[in-house]
Amino acid sequence: METDRAVLAELARLRSRLPDLSATVIAGVDGMLLAYDAPGLQPETIAALAAANLGLTQRFAQTVGHGDLRETIIESSGGYVAIYAAGLRTLLAVLARPSANVARIHHEARRTARRLGELLDPVEARPPAPAPPRVIPVEGQVPLAKRTPMAALQSSVPGQRAG
Repeated sequence: METDRAVLAELARLRSRLPDLSATVIAGVDGMLLAYDAPGLQPETIAALAAANLGLTQRFAQTVGHGDLRETIIESSGGYVAIYAAGLRTLLAVLARPSANVARIHHEARRTARRLGELLDPVEARPPAPAPPRVIPVEGQVPLAKRTPMAALQSSVPGQRAG
């Protein structure tokens, strides 16, 4: 499938940009494994634990009134585990070595999670695109499209043009 190839390509791009990653896993919020790049690890277990972690921390964020959870990070002596919401029904888990730059992980993984959400969320489940801003005319104001450029205006100084 085209979506599968696109998802695997996103994982490959993420791993190429972040050499300190040791594994990447994409899972459903129910813990089902969707895709992975986790040499020597058990991706099914990582998927299930990541979903449980995301669910628990989501509940915590809602309980304290902080809204929807976007990500969680675990720092341990052996490295980092970062879990990102990737759309409405999926998550991205990344495992990184202790030497990893956490800010860079966040920067790259957030972007990847956003693209994965676009790839994996069904079109009907995506939130509607925001409406363009509504322009409310102010009495006596000319719309921008009908304004005269400064260079075409006459200067208030005799013999000179504005601009």
